[in-house]
Amino acid sequence: MTAATYQYVDLPDASVVTTRALLTARENITDTVAARAMMCIHGGAGFGKTLAVNTCLRALEPGEDVHKITFRARPTARAVRYELFTALDLAGEPPRHPSEFDRLLKTALAERPRTFLVDEAQWLNGEAFEYFRYLWDEPSTQLAIIFVGGAGCHTVLRREPMLSSRIFIWQQFTRLTPDEVLEVIPLFHPVWADTDPEDITFADQHAAHGNFRAWAQLTAHTRTALARTGRPCVDQELLRWAFSRLA
Repeated sequence: MTAATYQYVDLPDASVVTTRALLTARENITDTVAARAMMCIHGGAGFGKTLAVNTCLRALEPGEDVHKITFRARPTARAVRYELFTALDLAGEPPRHPSEFDRLLKTALAERPRTFLVDEAQWLNGEAFEYFRYLWDEPSTQLAIIFVGGAGCHTVLRREPMLSSRIFIWQQFTRLTPDEVLEVIPLFHPVWADTDPEDITFADQHAAHGNFRAWAQLTAHTRTALARTGRPCVDQELLRWAFSRLA
């Protein structure tokens, strides 16, 4: 389903860090898949939602049949049908009539247990969410669905009582706390392994702000600075140069 790493940028030597949020996600996803239920993971951009979910789901393979679907615009039910048709790698041409298409998908989804990761779920509207509920409600299908998205995902789901009431687990990802930053960032990349904790705090306060994506960006620029200056370790002067490259 996924590549071995899920970093925002190509970052050699970076590690997937077991944060408290990732450990919680692992438990929640395992329980959701076991129950053939639906869950929602939501939170701000760059907080590590997709990386955590990909990591957890990959650990369930190959015993679990996992399919990832990502939407980039407001999809209709018709668009969801076509995405599912492609994700399931069904043979032949997609049916033209909705009722025929629905029968085909239900038949395929009844063959064996499957898990769908629906990423960027903040782009889904009520119609699209309702279609996933429609398939999940079918007694013959054996579906687990993990919705992952920004705050908009949570808001739209909460507006749909028929679907919201069926969500098995809700989990919100938040920024790393200052204590978590000091705990996990030295494990995230060798650049930070021997860095003075005060400099890590300085970097978080001025640039990263507990956001894992921002830490990945900052780490990439810091690696460049170390290579170009020949300095053996990170210091605040070098960090200020890296900050100048960030918005």
